Amino acid sequence: MPVDATLLTTWHQRISDEGFVVIPRVFSSSELDELIAALDAVLHRDEVTEGPIRDRTGTVYAGRNLLSLFEPARTLWRRSPLLELLHEVLGTDAGLVRGLFFDKPPERTWSLPWHKDMTLAVRDHAVTSAALSKPTLKAGVPHVEGSREVLDAMLTLRIHLDDVTEENGPLQVLPRSHHTGKTPAAPDESATTILAQRGDVLAIRPLVTHRSISSAPGTTQHRRVLHLEFSGQRTLPDSVEWHDFVSAT
Repeated sequence: MPVDATLLTTWHQRISDEGFVVIPRVFSSSELDELIAALDAVLHRDEVTEGPIRDRTGTVYAGRNLLSLFEPARTLWRRSPLLELLHEVLGTDAGLVRGLFFDKPPERTWSLPWHKDMTLAVRDHAVTSAALSKPTLKAGVPHVEGSREVLDAMLTLRIHLDDVTEENGPLQVLPRSHHTGKTPAAPDESATTILAQRGDVLAIRPLVTHRSISSAPGTTQHRRVLHLEFSGQRTLPDSVEWHDFVSAT
């Protein structure tokens, strides 16, 4: 069922002003159980070497190249209200351009300091471009850092496969920090902890300053997230191509 237009406008306004909004109850528990089982089967295959990220014990705590490794990632977001939100925020040319997976397994937690997401997956990072810089290779895929103009035309959807609590390493964000562009924002009293129920989706601008804190000692909770990045631009500056572009139309 299409989302109410007033609610859609409210979400869009929150994203414009604060840089993020949590969309409740997008996926059911049964859908998430199936997703988790399918993801586990893919990420723990011994023959899959480029994509799963493991710690020294072999535990998978993240995954790259999800659009190649896990076919459902290319389509599972094609539902109300996510499609309507993507079109409302990014326009009719919106498309999925990268997919990642994150987990904080019990006894195997990790953290990330304050940062902004500025890396893009592309087909070729050797092209000279004033809008794209700092070429790197991640799990065999060329990446570059995007300009503010490119990053301002993007939106990330983080699908929560587990409840996110104070115990299992939630994300913390600095509201309105996307307005400073690529310039780092200093942490202050406005820092907000993103708590959510499984099935909720966090829509967030990549230039919002955020960090991921460690899980509490002794927790038995996972914190699994499907991280999907979208752009409103089908092509990048200077004829650089996205590594993947899955249209939202």
